[in-house]
Amino acid sequence: MIDDFYKYQAQTSPHPLGVEISHAKGSYIYDTNNKAHLDFVAGVSAASLGHQHPRVNQAIKDQLDKYSHVMVYGEYSQHPATEFCKLLAQHLPSQLNKTYLTNSGTEATEGALKLARRVTGRSQFISCFNAYHGNTMGSMSVMGFEERKQVFRPLIPDVDFITFNNEDDLQKITTKTAGIILETIQGGAGFIEPKNDFLKKVRQRCNETGTVMILDEIQPGFGRTGKLFGFENYDIVPDVIIMGKGMGGGMPVGAFTASAKMIDLLSHDPKLGHITTFGGHPVIAAACLATLQEITETAIMAQALEKEKLFRKLLAHPLIEEIRGRGLMLAIITKSAAIADSVILRCKEKGLILFWLLFEGAAIRVTPPLTISEKEITEGCGIIIGVMNEILDEQNNN
Repeated sequence: MIDDFYKYQAQTSPHPLGVEISHAKGSYIYDTNNKAHLDFVAGVSAASLGHQHPRVNQAIKDQLDKYSHVMVYGEYSQHPATEFCKLLAQHLPSQLNKTYLTNSGTEATEGALKLARRVTGRSQFISCFNAYHGNTMGSMSVMGFEERKQVFRPLIPDVDFITFNNEDDLQKITTKTAGIILETIQGGAGFIEPKNDFLKKVRQRCNETGTVMILDEIQPGFGRTGKLFGFENYDIVPDVIIMGKGMGGGMPVGAFTASAKMIDLLSHDPKLGHITTFGGHPVIAAACLATLQEITETAIMAQALEKEKLFRKLLAHPLIEEIRGRGLMLAIITKSAAIADSVILRCKEKGLILFWLLFEGAAIRVTPPLTISEKEITEGCGIIIGVMNEILDEQNNN
């Protein structure tokens, strides 16, 4: 099967990991040799409740027995989508009360950018260097990493960039700015948290200039930082939030949420301001609803913070510079990109799944399912430390 994978299916890099998957359950993925791989990545933060979570699986099966796709988004009232949006609004600040469901995080970014222009009548966007908001043309336009987008230019014009956590740059936000889009915690850049009330200062500047503040919660969202959304850790409320990944418990989905007053502008002048065929798909929405219920009805978010403490305790080693992030959105910053590569690939051979970040070569992604147990954390961290000891011994013997 692996030969057919390379022959018929497009790859995204010259060297895919190439594991042949048989099945997955809980915190483990099994290959076709029935080797268990402990999952410290969760499909890049997407499988928030682990693999084959019974509540999510049952919701999918129950919905399949009722109906699947029946109409393009926004025309019919379909119970799973309506109930999800309602429950989401109940767990968000009152002004974030209406949600547009999409198929992916990057589509949600596109919708949010369009919404900011529709609300303000302005054209300019501001993003951050080393930001990542998706890979379609609009999302790529606000990606702050020129190496990844140069060959696809020209992109959307009138985009400027600032440095995350540099409050002096906020003067670039003016009355010509439609929206500023920020990751609540910068992901691809190395899981960098906002410092010195940076997000509050962005909020204030947006208030002064009438600029729409968009926060990308695609990675921090749905419990990963110990709160339902990352922005709740920083005592601010944005105008728009973008979500995806962990929202569907492993199913493909995205959304953007704002006030009803803002979102409703996409329905007229012109009509169909943002449209999608499969957004709000009832089977996907059922998975989202079950995921949100599980996260909000259990202690899983509080447990994420306790599990973070265990990770930080166990991941102490001379090759580790620091652990960045919050909750179960963590990045091991090693002494070099070569060390990070070696750890990730050696751990793969020992049955532990780790992964890279987009722009910070020295980082190792640790974003396990929120359901991971302390025993599994201890097991996986033991593998990481063992591999790092091997690398350190090799360095000392050379």
